[in-house]
Amino acid sequence: MDKIKKIYEEKINLLSKYNKFYYEKSEPKISDQQYDILKNEILLLENKYKFLRSKNSPSKIVGYKPSKNFKKFQHRVSMLSLSNAFSEEDLKNFEKRILNFLSENQEFKILYSAEPKIDGISASLTYKNGKFERGLSRGDGKEGEDITSNLATIKDIPKKILDKDFPRDIDIRGEVFIKNSDFESIKEKFANPRNAASGSLRQKNPEDTKKIPLNFIAYTFGFEQGLKQKNQSDYLKKLDEWGFKTNPLNKTISGIKNLIQNYKNVEQQRTNLDFDIDGIVYKINNFELQKRLGNVANAPRWAIAHKFSSNKAISKILDIDIQIGRTGALTPVAKIKPINIGGVLVSNATLHNEDEIKRKDIRIGDTVTVERAGDVIPHILSVDFNKRPKKSAK
Repeated sequence: MDKIKKIYEEKINLLSKYNKFYYEKSEPKISDQQYDILKNEILLLENKYKFLRSKNSPSKIVGYKPSKNFKKFQHRVSMLSLSNAFSEEDLKNFEKRILNFLSENQEFKILYSAEPKIDGISASLTYKNGKFERGLSRGDGKEGEDITSNLATIKDIPKKILDKDFPRDIDIRGEVFIKNSDFESIKEKFANPRNAASGSLRQKNPEDTKKIPLNFIAYTFGFEQGLKQKNQSDYLKKLDEWGFKTNPLNKTISGIKNLIQNYKNVEQQRTNLDFDIDGIVYKINNFELQKRLGNVANAPRWAIAHKFSSNKAISKILDIDIQIGRTGALTPVAKIKPINIGGVLVSNATLHNEDEIKRKDIRIGDTVTVERAGDVIPHILSVDFNKRPKKSAK
């Protein structure tokens, strides 16, 4: 049992470290897929061994504690994380759990709102009597950073809404992101569009944020008083009427087979989009059913994120360079034989740090598997040691 506990604690510490880099420093160290695997390993251990419990477990926390640079505010309704699905089987099990919870049989038709998941920074906007009053980051899900002044620089965020049917008090939630075309002009300063969005929102001076072309897409709400809509699809239509931007690829779908077909269609369009998406979120469309289903731990029972598979390809390392980041951090980068991964030509792959190079024993001349997950910069997944040149040196 001590051995199990040690393995569990090591995984928790690793997850906490990655959370700090992802949420606080805006410098993801691993791909979303690797993060999800680690998170899943922890949850499986907790399910199997009931004595394993940590206050830093992904079953208890969302995001990371808010930065000391900003004032902190409690979210009136917690910003929860989502459970993940990776296969058709996962989706069937998700629907089965819903039907069991509602005590409905297989004939009961569930309508889903299928919404592509933009890879950006979550924000919650409080409107009172139609006026934008406060904007918070996700923080740890319970408490967020007050980034109102920075969010106010975003043109997509309405400052005053005059529509008579707009709720008198509501937290509109959505994602702040940078279009890939806009990222081109600032890519020297940031690793990827998500980092750029995160770094821009955390500037102390809103005038610095204003210089970055940030966008906002709305998709849900937290606290509300006076919301008349009875389902998600009607709410999304209303967001458009109220002046918010919504995802043009949102759809209302029923049946797992149809969800899978839509998933494949969107995945094929992915490389042509001007923003990064890393999956599709399925929400039960009916708000009454959502309320009945409620939440489990830190995730809603009525929603799930169907993640896209990461894109991989084989290439050869031509050289290893050292890049200096804007904070002075040194990052080794592999110059690889250019390859097409998911419609994008890749010629560089991050090696993260010296420890990563030693751990994977990466050398110039190696044949490697490169992964581009669409959400972080391409990185070396593994080395094919069978193809290593005889005169290879560390």
